[in-house]
Amino acid sequence: QVQLVESGGGLVQPGGSLRLSCAASGFSFRLAAMRWYRQAPGKEREMVAVIGSAGLSTDYADSVKGRFTISRDNSKNTVYLQMNSLKPEETAVYYCWCNNFWGQGTQVTVSS
Repeated sequence: QVQLVESGGGLVQPGGSLRLSCAASGFSFRLAAMRWYRQAPGKEREMVAVIGSAGLSTDYADSVKGRFTISRDNSKNTVYLQMNSLKPEETAVYYCWCNNFWGQGTQVTVSS
């Protein structure tokens, strides 16, 4: 079955950067579009970024455009989220998604 495992979260100061990874297994990764979501305390889960199967089509939430970059390496079955200029309100659990399957999430905390 599909398995998605996020990593790379942690504590970062405002204005700092973090790179998240999502390692996928159990399906044909090269055929699948991938998404990143996040959920902050007390808020609904929101989609942050999406990337097409070939890595040529990407889209982002307006709040992160210009600061976040989604990418993928199909030879490694891995999708990435590069996050720059992080803000305290972006403290959240970040989740990887594919075909209605969710990873367990990785905690990102933006704080001084």
